[in-house]
Amino acid sequence: MSIEPLVFSANHIVSDIVIKFPKASDYFRDHKIDFCCGGKRPLVEAVQERGLDIDQVLEELHYLAVNHSGLSDDIDGINHFVEMDSPSLIQYIVSKHHDYLREELPEVYKNVARVNQVHGDHDPHLAQLYVLYTKLKDELLEHTTNEEEQIFPRMVDQDQAFEQSAQQGLYDLIVGLEDEHDKAGNILKEIREITNDFTPPAHACTTYRITYERLAELERMTFEHVHLENNILFPRYQF
Repeated sequence: MSIEPLVFSANHIVSDIVIKFPKASDYFRDHKIDFCCGGKRPLVEAVQERGLDIDQVLEELHYLAVNHSGLSDDIDGINHFVEMDSPSLIQYIVSKHHDYLREELPEVYKNVARVNQVHGDHDPHLAQLYVLYTKLKDELLEHTTNEEEQIFPRMVDQDQAFEQSAQQGLYDLIVGLEDEHDKAGNILKEIREITNDFTPPAHACTTYRITYERLAELERMTFEHVHLENNILFPRYQF
C-alpha cells in the first residue's frame, strides 16, 4: 500500500498533526510542545511559545515523517481510534488509561514520599515534588471516577437518544473535564521543570532514579490519555 507523503505547515493545528502522524507526539514531548491540553492551536503559535524556529521544526517533522518506518502502522493505529464508536473508545480509555492510573498513581506516590523522606534535606525540590504529585494523584483519581460514573454513561446514552437539553448539559460537563485536563497538564509541567526533565542527580539512589522514570512514564501516558479524550472523543459531543 502506498502512503501519501505527509505535509505540515505552520498553520496546521498541533493536535491534528498528532492525529494524522502519531509519531509527532514523541517529537512534541521532547521539545515540550503541548499537543493535548494546549493542542488546539496553530503549530507556529506553540513553537513560538517555546522559543523555537518554525522552519526548523517543520523540517524536522517532515524528516521524521519521511524516515519513520512505522508510518503505515501509525496511520492505521490512529484511524482505529478515530473510527471507533464512542462506547468502544471509552472502553479503551478506561481499560488502558484509567486502570493504569488507579494502579500506578498510589505506587508512584509511595516512591515520591520515600525519596522525599530520605533525600529531602539534601534536595529541597523533593518536598515541592511531593506536594505537586499528591495534588496530581488526588485530582486524577477523582477525575477518572467522575468520568466513569457520570460523564461516560451520559455520552453513551446521548448516542442512543438525542435530546437538545441533554446535549447542552453534556457539553458543559465536557468543558469542566477539559479544565481539569489543563490543571493536570500544568502540574506535570511543573513536575518536569523541578525534576530537570526527569533527570536524577548524580548521587541519586536506585529508588530515586526509578521514581523519575515512573514519573516520565506517567507524563507520557497522561498526554496520550488526554489526547484521546480532548481531540477525538470530546469533539463528538461539542457542537
